[in-house]
Amino acid sequence: MSKTALITGVTGQDGSYLAELLLEKGYEVYGTHRRASTPNLERVEHIQNKINLVQADLLDQSCLSTLVKSIQPDEVYNLAAQSFVPTSWTQPLMTGEFTGLGVARLLEAIRHHCPSAKFYQASSSEMFGKVLETPQKETTPFYPRSPYAVAKVYGHYITVNYRESYDMFACSGILFNHESPRRGLEFVTRKITNGVARIYHGLDTELRLGNLDSKRDWGFAGDYVRAMWMMLQADTPDDYVVGTGETHTVREFVELAFGAVGLDWQKHVVIDPKFFRPAEVDLLLGDPTKAKEAFGWEPECSFKQLVSDMVKSDVEKLAGQSKRHKHIKAA
Repeated sequence: MSKTALITGVTGQDGSYLAELLLEKGYEVYGTHRRASTPNLERVEHIQNKINLVQADLLDQSCLSTLVKSIQPDEVYNLAAQSFVPTSWTQPLMTGEFTGLGVARLLEAIRHHCPSAKFYQASSSEMFGKVLETPQKETTPFYPRSPYAVAKVYGHYITVNYRESYDMFACSGILFNHESPRRGLEFVTRKITNGVARIYHGLDTELRLGNLDSKRDWGFAGDYVRAMWMMLQADTPDDYVVGTGETHTVREFVELAFGAVGLDWQKHVVIDPKFFRPAEVDLLLGDPTKAKEAFGWEPECSFKQLVSDMVKSDVEKLAGQSKRHKHIKAA
């Protein structure tokens, strides 16, 4: 008998890749999105007729309860959040409501109406913030450095609390930065690859960025959603760090991105102080040993391949607006 999965935030980067994965595995997939006058379904357009799209909001307890009660999912993946770090400083209360308390609301709905469901919470490497050890693993203390990260710490610990208090199958994946051509334009990786594509096509001449020395552990979102699913297939619920175990600077990302279209980044990148964070997170590096040993997860896409794929995608997206006449040669 096929399983049923509920994905909150299905229209986001991770949600769309996870929906694809679950469909391949024969699941019936329900995905939530927030009501909007013009809903953004771009990332799930190609599978829209294969999944059940439902309107829901992590701020609305009764809505979540009704949804869980009617669907009776085997697995629930909570990927919805206010997930952009800079916005969390300008809207800290809203971020706390969605990214923190929203987790508790969903867990409450499951506890009362479908307690046998397995639950996945999208925790974040940003919880480590001002890191107290490198690399970061499941036992590394949290030191959040943004309202977003603080809210994620709440979501993480409330998941642990429900697991221990109510014997629920509840897991958290502490995911390090994961990117793809579906990443939102507000995130630095996609800002870079889109900027490169615009410069390549003659639509812009410069790209304004903040701290090029920040180091991140970047992986491919498609690899990371596979880890989410694997966690919920394990015999016992637990929390896992998901990362590549490699770190790269923003500068390295920029060099590879411009190099993919044969451009010199130093001729186009401008450092702009307004893009520096009020409290910087300088180095994030995950140790995914536990996930590898527990259920054999390994990332498949390399950093270089990830950057190349993102640039190629953005170059192709903007080809119709190009002011160039030469053949597109993105790697």
